[in-house]
Order: sequence, then structure tokens, then C-alpha cells
Amino acid sequence: MSKKTPFYAIHENAGAKLVDFAGFQMPVQYDGIKAEHAAVREAVGIFDVSHMGEFYISGPEALDLLQMVTVNDVSKLTEGKAQYTCMCYDDGGIVDDLIIYKLFDDAGYIAVVNASNIEKDLNWILDNNSFDAEVKDQSDDTCLLAVQGPKSVETLQKLTDLDLSDIGFYSFKMGNLAGMDNVVFSATGYTGEKGFELYFDKNHVDPEKVWNAIMDAGEEFGIEPCGLGARDTLRLEMGFALYGNDITKDTHPLEARLGWITKFDKGDFIGKEALQQIKEAGLKRQLVGFVVEGERNIPRKDYIIQNDAGEEIGVVTSGTMSITLGKGIGMGYVDTNYKDEGTEIQIAIRKKQAKATVTRPPFIKK
Repeated sequence: MSKKTPFYAIHENAGAKLVDFAGFQMPVQYDGIKAEHAAVREAVGIFDVSHMGEFYISGPEALDLLQMVTVNDVSKLTEGKAQYTCMCYDDGGIVDDLIIYKLFDDAGYIAVVNASNIEKDLNWILDNNSFDAEVKDQSDDTCLLAVQGPKSVETLQKLTDLDLSDIGFYSFKMGNLAGMDNVVFSATGYTGEKGFELYFDKNHVDPEKVWNAIMDAGEEFGIEPCGLGARDTLRLEMGFALYGNDITKDTHPLEARLGWITKFDKGDFIGKEALQQIKEAGLKRQLVGFVVEGERNIPRKDYIIQNDAGEEIGVVTSGTMSITLGKGIGMGYVDTNYKDEGTEIQIAIRKKQAKATVTRPPFIKK
């Protein structure tokens, strides 16, 4: 039986196309992916992402637990800051990518994980919790709305007395929203646009009241409710990885262009030894972005990537028609001989080959 977020009735009444995603009934689109995508790039859009998972990690050794289970250096986080990271298995394969928030007043941390991985991630953290740390799964009680786009600050500023322009990228503040307290305003998102992710407890804040207040505040800017379809086209234009596609248990952070979050000098962490060996041996493949020539050539997950001689050199992990560029774009793993910017490759689309060029994301310049 699929779960429903607290905004389900709103999606249904708005005529959203609902599908089962990660065990939730979620909107794929409302007026259409193109209109929703354009609203976020040009003005403002609102996404219900309450299906995501939130774990509260506290106690004297909460930091030690997070240092052990993630690859980034959590000790660098100060209160009010967030960090992108991932968890790895012993062999270096990726358990999940996540964002960690350091709360105020020594209240610990929030780890925000992907919806499809909530149970797996929770069990992984608990199985590795040999520390004096408490892990609480608050996913079912937490609402999460993403308000994204150039007009997101002006939209939300009407509803809070926080100075939103003062919240830097990957920072957050707690404040009031539409007359309700204890809302987290996080300057994060999955679209590449200015915006905020808003976390609040559904037991203390009226979810529908918040949604309606944001829609009213954004009306003058043409705010659109947006579904998972636009979320995917927006993130792919930025080259953001999607768990289950671009990163999985069979990929590791170094080949997935996540070496920048993998901090070998921070002390021990799960997967460190395997990743060091992989680094010393040299990478065999690399996750790259590419742009396809021709208007109708749309790359899709699992399409084969070939060289000019028709030999298989890799596989597509994510692909779409870029709404902003009007061209097919994608990401995939290729043999490291073909990873360099500007390298010509071929994507096998149906029974023909489409020319493509290796292009370092983001595909659109902000």
C-alpha cells in the first residue's frame, strides 16, 4: 500500500498525475513538465518532497558516528551549516548520498536521505552505531517543501521575519513561516536555482496552510506547483547525480565525480581502505556528462555508449531532452580514455548511433 504525504489532497485537487514513487503516491506533473521546468528557471516553483527521509542523530558521540558512516568531514560543520556527502559499503560502493545539517544549541544533526533508501540507510547507520549516539527516524512526521527559482526569496520573504537574503548556500536558519514557528529554512535544493528547502513537523504546523500561504505569496510571480518530472529535468541540466541511476552500490564516489567530498585525511570511515586502493590503482571508468547532436535524439538510462568504431565503451545512467537547451543531454560511465571534455562519442538510440560530445556539467551556465 503506497504512503501519502500530508499534501496528497492538494495534489489530487490540483489534478496532478500521481504515480507510485519510492512507496509514496507522488505527483509527476500538474500542468506539464515544460511549464513547471520553465517556472523554476525563470520565476518560482514549489515541490512536495516530503517522501525524503530525516534521521535525527544526537548524543555525545553523534559526530563520531557520522564521521564513521560518511565520506565527507563532518567535523568541519558548524551550527547552521549543511554538508553534501555519501555513505559507502566496505568495498567503496555507495549506500546513498545525503545532506547532513548541524543543528543549533548542541542539538545534534539531521541526516536527510533519499526516499527509496530510508529503511536501508537507517539500518546501515544503526548497524554501525557502536557509539554513544541516538538515531531517531523522524521521516513520517517531517514535511519537506522545496521552493526553487529566482523569485523564491521574494516569495518566502513575505511569510517570515527572517532575512532570507542573509542565508548563504548550504546554510540554514530556524524561524517562523506563515505564522508558524520552528521551520527550517535551508538554502539547498536539487534544481541549480536559488531556493530553499523548508522542513517542519506536521504535528506542530498545518501543512496545507503552509502550502496555500506559499502559493498565495508566489502568485504575483507565476508560481507553479511542480512534480517529480520537472525535478528530474532540472537536476539533470545541472549534472546532479540521482541514486539508483548515476550512483548505486555498484559505483564508488571516485568514479562518480564525488572525489571532492571524499576526505581521506579525516580519519577512519567505512570504505576508506577500498577507496584508497582504487585510487592508487587508477580509475577504469568515469561518470561524464554529454550533449547529443540532433533534435530528436533523446538518450535514456541503459542505452549503450560507443566509440567511433562502434565498440562499447560505456552506458547511459540518466538522460533527457534538456528543456532549456532543446537538445538531448545525459550522464553515463565511460572508459577513462573517453572522459575528457570535447571527446566525441556515440549513443546507441534505438537502431542508430547519435553523435554526442563529452561535456562537463552543468549543461546550462547559471
